[in-house]
Amino acid sequence: MLWTLIGLLILFWILGLVFEIAGGLVHILLVIALIVFIFNMITGRRGR
Repeated sequence: MLWTLIGLLILFWILGLVFEIAGGLVHILLVIALIVFIFNMITGRRGR
């Protein structure tokens, strides 16, 4: 699920760069996705 979200955000980010639509919003979403990904990596490893 997380990898799907990351892939979609990267796709939308590339489309936003090409067509110059909602660039700021996509950058904010990418930062949020990166924070969630790092948090899941840290908590996932600690739980094992």
